[in-house]
Amino acid sequence: MDSILIQLSQPLSLRSTLLNAIRTPPSISSISLGGNLHFQRRHFKLDSTKNGGTDTQRDPPFDEPAFEAERSRLDAQARKSMAEASIRDTEGASDDDPKAWKWVIRKRIWDFMESQNVAANPRPVHHRIPNFIGAMEAANRLCDLEVFRNSQCVKVNPDSPQKGVRLLTLTGGKKLLTPQPRLRTGFFSIVESGMLTPATIKEACTSVGVAKYGKPIGLDEKIKVDLIVIGSVAVDPKTGARLGKGEGFAELEYGMLRYMGAIDDSTLIVTSVHDCQLVDDIPVQKLLIHDVPVDIVCTPTQVILTNTKIPKPQGIYWEMLSPEKLSQIRILRELKRRIERETGKLLPCGPSEKLPPTAQRTSKPGKRALSKK
Repeated sequence: MDSILIQLSQPLSLRSTLLNAIRTPPSISSISLGGNLHFQRRHFKLDSTKNGGTDTQRDPPFDEPAFEAERSRLDAQARKSMAEASIRDTEGASDDDPKAWKWVIRKRIWDFMESQNVAANPRPVHHRIPNFIGAMEAANRLCDLEVFRNSQCVKVNPDSPQKGVRLLTLTGGKKLLTPQPRLRTGFFSIVESGMLTPATIKEACTSVGVAKYGKPIGLDEKIKVDLIVIGSVAVDPKTGARLGKGEGFAELEYGMLRYMGAIDDSTLIVTSVHDCQLVDDIPVQKLLIHDVPVDIVCTPTQVILTNTKIPKPQGIYWEMLSPEKLSQIRILRELKRRIERETGKLLPCGPSEKLPPTAQRTSKPGKRALSKK
């Protein structure tokens, strides 16, 4: 293939790492914000001023209602677009078409979760990483893993069922690395407990809270991610094969972290799901090269070591990236220009596709006003 891959050190054996990663908790405990946790109040920087420095001026206040209203509107549009895509991709498609068989499995899981009332808000769970009853129990099991306890920086997806993981990451004094939803407003943000108070730590686990309290980072940020937590619609516990909601952002985020040198083959990937999301009919041989497998699965009742043999993606596979998705994600365009400038070669491009609209927001602290289309 003509894709640009990231040069990595020799892959490490995961077997011993995984065996040391799991420690079954004696019980499921709820989270407390008391105890020995200490928080610093966040300090806001004052701008230099006119009139000899006698006046100060703060950044414009964060417009939380406008941010959340726009996020909700675009989320609804995206889910509608994905519903339309699922119909287009399955009608008359062959069994070998990856888009078709993936949608069939996703729909079965979404339908089952709704019909059995194991789904949790936001509902309906269709075309989402589905929230579920027992998500906090699964989060507690995940966060009792030795690999989590030993991690200093944890990348967690921004979806509802992983909110508990984000909370436990911050209350555990770790750095939380999380992407902006659908990479709309930029790239990743880092949230640290020292930037928060006990009153704001729960808010910092939401999209609004990340926008308010997180520090945006770029491709040149020197970070090391110790553990990746990823959301799933369905996962095979025997192979580690996983399906997301169908937009491919988890794969893009993973590829960009590989480019940055923040992760490698030895970085463990964990997902938290309901037990009903465990499946045995994801055909490994039909997965695409950019599909991200998982090493560990945590449910409300168990922790599963997958011993996955599925290769992890090595970077961004540009020949599979549509012009439309590239046009929507500024950080991808920046990365593409950088690689083309460094190599002196034009990168390939994938086939066109119809995509939902994305937000156009600024990402500078204190200036995250919404731009009007």
